[in-house]
Formats: sequence, structure tokens, C-alpha cells
Amino acid sequence: MTSLADWPCVALPLADLAQRTTMRVGGQAELLLEPADPTELQDAFKACSQRGIAPRILGGGANLLVQDGVLPGVVIATERLRRLFRPGAAGEEPRSEEQAAAEIPGAFEASLPSGEMVQDDPARDPRLVVWAGCTLPALLRAARDLGYSGLEGLVGVPGSLGGGVAMNAGGRWGDMWDVVESVRVLGASGEFRDLTRAECQPSYRNGGLGNDWVVGAVLRFEPKPRPLIQEAMSDYLRTKNSVQPVTEWSAGCIFKNPPAEQADGRSAGELVEVSGAKELKRGDAAVSDRHGNFIVNRGEARASDVFELMQAVRQHVLDATGVALEYEVKHWTSDSQPDARVQN
Repeated sequence: MTSLADWPCVALPLADLAQRTTMRVGGQAELLLEPADPTELQDAFKACSQRGIAPRILGGGANLLVQDGVLPGVVIATERLRRLFRPGAAGEEPRSEEQAAAEIPGAFEASLPSGEMVQDDPARDPRLVVWAGCTLPALLRAARDLGYSGLEGLVGVPGSLGGGVAMNAGGRWGDMWDVVESVRVLGASGEFRDLTRAECQPSYRNGGLGNDWVVGAVLRFEPKPRPLIQEAMSDYLRTKNSVQPVTEWSAGCIFKNPPAEQADGRSAGELVEVSGAKELKRGDAAVSDRHGNFIVNRGEARASDVFELMQAVRQHVLDATGVALEYEVKHWTSDSQPDARVQN
């Protein structure tokens, strides 16, 4: 794949991917690229195109399973694209999304402690411009500290902004696209485009972006007292902790909830439980004791264990209930198509 110095950003051969996913399973990327800003991301994509390579894009590693061994090809990671900032921060007038993304007024790192964040009348323009690699937990902390409401229901959800927008991450208390005003994507031509919600028409677990990559998004919130936001986040997290394996290694929900008419209103987790599949395991991969729609890594699971268990659970549910569950978690294998563009 040519010399590492020929790539427009940091290039790592045989990079471990397991530690970059929330399930903590999988092998190595033949080559991993780490752009540090949107321009480097664009340049990395174009460099792959010039070499005839269809790269994969990796965000926070949630909702993703990577095969064991070496994954052929190039993976582009957004981990270093973590910035988030407010249009018109530091006393400036609010700018358009394009100007804000280009000039980054009042930029700050999402990882800063809350006490170091700029606080000059954030309610004047309750929006954030967020790069793809910003983690969802960091985004929620920043929104809370600024008194921005709208994403409290995503507390405890892992992954990054890019993946959250691409798949419309969420649950019973709200979805990512509830606050998305517009999204900047990198298309197959290698050029940036800005899309509105109306142009994307997001739906259940689908941001409506096709094969475009999320570079960043403009999020619009509702100003609200910070104590109320924190109270809601704490309540949601307590409820999730009681019924989901929030602190264990998992890829999130394994299956999509089937249409109500096909499953008599039962969720995927309920179907797993009533079928008896909750007792299944393969090696250190097991169906969670707390929730039937989660598979957890008890410590030393391999990707092959997880893949085998997923198939076994799906067949168990089909045999017992007649419902064919659809996978929500994405798979990266030598046989899967890179242009599927999982971004989590």
C-alpha cells in the first residue's frame, strides 16, 4: 500500500482494532489511517481512491464487530476528530454552519473538564457544531454544562457523533436526529456536502445518508436549567443500568426490533427471552443476563464466538416464534463490502 510516509495523515500498519470497539473483540487492520481534522479525512479518502482502495470508516466502535485476524484493506479512524464548538462563541455574532465549521470561533476540545468551558450566554444560539469523532458521552456532558437539552435520553450510549448520526442512534427516550439541524458529509466523489434533515429523512436506526460519511453536524438544542438536564440524565442512566449491561463489553443491541405486527408487539429482547435463547453462550461470549438483545464479552471472547452466538440466537428465535430477526450490529469481515461504510 506504498510507504507510510506517502499517506496524508498518520498511518499505522497492522493496528489492533479490538480495543477500538466496545465489544473488545476482533483482529488487526492491514492499515489504519488517523486524520486529525476534516481536511485530512478528505485527503485520506482521496488518497485511497487514487490507489483504487475502498476504505472503511471507524468511529467509536459501537454497533460493530470486526473479524479475527488481519482485516484486509484500509480503515480510516475518526478518533482524532473530536472537536465541538459553538457558533458565535466568545462574543461574536452567530455565523452560518459553513463559516463556523471553516473558522471554528471559540473552539474547545470535547474532553475539557466542564469548569473550563466557555459560558458566555450560550442560550443566545443553542447550537453546537460537532466533528464526527466526538464521543457521545463527551457531547452529552458538554450539552449538559451549557444548559442544552435534547439528548439526555442517549446517556449511557457509547460511540461517536459520526456513527450516532449515520445510524440515528437512540432508544425509548429519543434519537440522535431529534437535535440534528444539518450534517456535513463526505460523498463518494470525495467532496463535502451539507444536508438538512428534510433532505436526509432519517428513520429508525437509519440516518438516511446512504454511503456518505459523516464529517460533522450542527445540533440545535432547547435551553434548560442544568440541574434539570442532569436529573433527567441520572434517571435515564439508573433505569438503563437496571435492565442493560451498560458496564460490560458489548456492541449494543444485536438485533433491530421487528415490526409490531410481525412479533405481536414484542421487542427483539423479549423474543430472545421467550425463545429460551437467553441461556446460550459460545466461549466467553454470552447473552446478557439483564437484556436478551445484548451479547457481552465476559473477558476472552473472540469475534468468531460472537458471530456464532448471534447466528445461534437468531435461529433459536426463528424456530420458537417464527420471527426472523434482522441484525442491527454491523460486521466487518474479509467478505463484507467496505463501501457499506459503517461509522460508529
